[in-house]
Amino acid sequence: MPSAPRPFTPVDFQLVLLRRMADHNPALVDEARRTLGASLTELREANKRWQAMVRSPRARSAAARYRSLLGEPETVTARRVGDLECEARAWPLPLWPDLRFEILVATDGTVWNEWLVRAPGSPAPRLRTLSDLTPWSCTVDEAARAFAPARPLQGSAPTRWGLRFDAPATTGELHTVTAEFTWGLLQRTAVNQRPEGARGTARPATNNPHPTDEVQTTDEV
Repeated sequence: MPSAPRPFTPVDFQLVLLRRMADHNPALVDEARRTLGASLTELREANKRWQAMVRSPRARSAAARYRSLLGEPETVTARRVGDLECEARAWPLPLWPDLRFEILVATDGTVWNEWLVRAPGSPAPRLRTLSDLTPWSCTVDEAARAFAPARPLQGSAPTRWGLRFDAPATTGELHTVTAEFTWGLLQRTAVNQRPEGARGTARPATNNPHPTDEVQTTDEV
């Protein structure tokens, strides 16, 4: 008689998050994977099991799946997004102690969003120039606030988001930047050529807590 599969644990879930990030930052992912005490084979196996759970015709709802896997959320907060009300549920993850894994749950139980956000009480990163935008340095909402107004872009794959905004170099020259995020965490940036007439010296960006544009996200798992 075959033995029952071992439980899917919070460590496995962190490996799932890392699997998507490995496409852009394999060295960071390898270091994080070793921190979790997991092999590359275990990372791949965790991702394979996660995909099977998500795609199973008998799969439980996303909200129920996260509660079963991660336990009771650390915080549950009522939130309004535009005209819609939802509930933000957040869990700590040992790999990123300054972040929380957050899901937004609609009144009908549908999960709208799943990403990493800054933990309450943890200092936000200082984002003023291009040199501050290093991999894993900030979340989607932090970049959108620091370099408002930011234009949302369709992600290149599930669990990915994009932003386009203007950011100054350390010399003050303004550049248009495309930033890509995985599970809400910055992975890479690309500097786009600005039109000749748009070049100039920019004021440093500030961590404005009230961005002018709401960050849009995909609803893919």
